[in-house]
Amino acid sequence: MIDEILGLVAKHEEWRGKQCLNLIPSENIMSPTARKLLSSEFVHRYTARDHYYMGTRFTDEIEEYGEKLAREVFRAETADLRPLSGHIADLIFLATQTKPNDTLMCISPDDGGYPGMWKDGLAGFLGLKTVAFPFSKHDRNIRVEQAKDSIRLLKPKIVIFGASLITFPHPVKELAKIAKENDAIVGFDGSHVMGLIAGQQFQDPLHEGAYALFGSTHKSFFGPQGGIVLADKENGEIIKEKIYPTFVDNAHWNRIAALTLALAEMKKFGKAYAIQVIRNSQTLGKALYDYGFAVACQHLGFTQSHQVILDYKQGRVFAEKLQNVNIIVDCVIRIGTCEVTRRGMKENEMLKIAELIKRALIDKEKTESIRKDVAKLCAEFQKVEYCFDE
Repeated sequence: MIDEILGLVAKHEEWRGKQCLNLIPSENIMSPTARKLLSSEFVHRYTARDHYYMGTRFTDEIEEYGEKLAREVFRAETADLRPLSGHIADLIFLATQTKPNDTLMCISPDDGGYPGMWKDGLAGFLGLKTVAFPFSKHDRNIRVEQAKDSIRLLKPKIVIFGASLITFPHPVKELAKIAKENDAIVGFDGSHVMGLIAGQQFQDPLHEGAYALFGSTHKSFFGPQGGIVLADKENGEIIKEKIYPTFVDNAHWNRIAALTLALAEMKKFGKAYAIQVIRNSQTLGKALYDYGFAVACQHLGFTQSHQVILDYKQGRVFAEKLQNVNIIVDCVIRIGTCEVTRRGMKENEMLKIAELIKRALIDKEKTESIRKDVAKLCAEFQKVEYCFDE
């Protein structure tokens, strides 16, 4: 039994860790040192805000250190590392700021918005009415003037920017003022672009009019799987007060230790990392477009984030064909550059990746030949960059 379990893990690590080009934009890779902290002694321990548990001296110090780093990295007045996921961070923000029958305005899943926040997700669970931002699929962004009219007309209680398919900064600055004039609370789900925001290369929602920035810590941000909430002082203190015991009891302190180290790495290396992520995305998008792929937003330079979006309805078919040659994407298709960037790949490697994708999907070359070249490219980039040397 033990051999079977350990064997499955070993096979996964050999395949996904060493032989695959991982291009899913909602994944990243941690530094070896941060990853080791997930198996630290913290993994066994509890703590609580009321100090019910003894022996938490260093746990409390780690949390305090992590929050301090988060405030610095995101230029926020408050920070909380306890949410167990981006989804839980979304839940915390929505539940602490709304009541049943309030109206939520965000991007519809039909336009690339996060399904977990929509009618079948958190909004439905919390009894919220949902209305969609007016959206341009051609530009992959919110229609500003129509959105202003919608906010005035519908007067949503809460307005949330951010999306699962996000290639360009959202017009927070342009819309936050009109939202506040109509008594709306403004938030930004930065799950996908948290690392680019931290690296100061995307946008700065907290200084563009959002009360809070929240989401995942393991997509363009290269921490462990989990969540984070950042906010101004007034709203942040309200949120922090309500997290325990309503939404999070044991916050998984091994995760928080690893996240704290990832925040330190982001503070030191985040700008260079974020710049390269965006360069890689733009290079990959253009190369795929030049090969004849239907890449979204050619007229805008393809992307300003970690994602390149291919406009195909047969996304699953393409994703399965790419998986056969060890190129891993999702079924939309969104192609993410965050993990390959952290492995040290740059523009030249993006050209190679585009060529490999072309060979698989256009040339329909033999699987084994492409798989061999994928493995060769991966073997050259096994070291994690943008982190402290061990």
